[in-house]
Amino acid sequence: MHGRLMALIVKELVTILRDRRSRMVLIGPPLFQLFLFGFAATLEVKNVSLAILDQDHGYWARELTRRFAGAPIFTTIRSIPGMADIRPLIDRQKVILVVNIPQHFSADIKAGRPAKVQVILDGRRSNASQIVQGYVAVIVQNLDRDIARAQGLPPPPSVIVARNWFNPNLIYRWFTVPNLIGTIGMVLGLSVTALSIAREREIGTFDQLLVSPLTPTEIIIGKTIPSLLVGLLNGTVFLLISKFLFEIPFTGSLLLLYAGLTLYLLAVIGIGLFISALAQTQQQAFLGSFVFIAPAILLSGFASPVENMPDWLQTFTLINPLRHFIVIVNGLFTKDMPFETVLTNAWPLALIALVTMTSAVWLFHRSMK
Repeated sequence: MHGRLMALIVKELVTILRDRRSRMVLIGPPLFQLFLFGFAATLEVKNVSLAILDQDHGYWARELTRRFAGAPIFTTIRSIPGMADIRPLIDRQKVILVVNIPQHFSADIKAGRPAKVQVILDGRRSNASQIVQGYVAVIVQNLDRDIARAQGLPPPPSVIVARNWFNPNLIYRWFTVPNLIGTIGMVLGLSVTALSIAREREIGTFDQLLVSPLTPTEIIIGKTIPSLLVGLLNGTVFLLISKFLFEIPFTGSLLLLYAGLTLYLLAVIGIGLFISALAQTQQQAFLGSFVFIAPAILLSGFASPVENMPDWLQTFTLINPLRHFIVIVNGLFTKDMPFETVLTNAWPLALIALVTMTSAVWLFHRSMK
C-alpha cells in the first residue's frame, strides 16, 4: 500500500512541478496577488479632497480652516466663494466633503453663544463619508476645547481617549495581509485540486487510476498530500513576506498557526476534490470552484464583519472554512490567541475536511461501479 501511495504522490508532484505553466500558476499569481492586495486593498480613508465655504472670515473661522489644512488626511482643500459652488463639486465628485462656516461664526464664539458649522458629505460614498465625518468631529471637538481654554471657560465635562488594542495605530494592512494567507490559499488549493481529476478525465489517465491497484481512499490521499505540501510552502512564503516585508508583528505560536493552516488546507482540498469528482471537464471544475470561492470570501468576515450579517446567514457561514481560519490567523498574528480559542475555530475545519473527503471517496466508489 505504502509503495503504491508513494508512487501516486510522486506522480502528482511531478505533474504539478514539471509543467512550466503549472509552476507559474503556483508561484507567480499568488505572490502578485499578495503584493497587490497588501498595498492596495484597504478601507482606510486617505488623501481626502474637501471644500471650505468661509462666509465669516473671522479669527476662529480662519483657525478652523488651518486645522483642516493641517490634518494629514486632507490633501486637497478648495476655497469656494458661494453656496452655488457646492452642488457642482459634490455632483462631479471633486470633493467628498464641504464645510460651510456661516456668517457671525467668530462673533458668536466671542459672545459665548453657540456657533454652528455645516458639514455636507457625499452620501454615494457612504463608508468613506462616515469615516470622514468622524475626522471632522474630532477636529471640531479639539477646536471647541481650545476655545473654552482661551476664554477661561470650563472644559467639556468628559473627553474620550481611544486606546486600540492589538493594532494601536489602526494600520489596516495588519488586518488585510494575514487574511490574504487564507483567501489566496483557498484560490490556490482549489485551483490545484479541483482541476486535477477533471484534467485526468479529459486526457484519459483517470481510467488508468480506476483500474490500478489503488483504492479510492488511496487516490484521495495521493491527490491530497501534494496539494497540502504546495499549500504549506506557499503559506510559509506568505508568512515570511508578512513578517519581514510588511512588518506585521506575529505574536502567537507558530505551531498553532501551522496546525490551523494544515486543517484549513485539508478542508479546502476536500472541497476541491469533491468538486473535481463531480465535474466531467476542467471547465466544469473551474466554474464549480468559482461558484464556491466568491461567496466563501464574501461570507468569511474579510470584506464585512460576520456579526453584521442576518442571523440566518451567520449560521450558514459556519460551513465556510475561510471564516474559521481568518479568526485563527488574525488572532495568532496580533493577539497571541490561546490554544483554547484556536481549538474553538479549528475543530469546525477538521469536521469540514472529514465530510468533504468522505464525500469525495464515496463519489469515487460510485464512479468505479
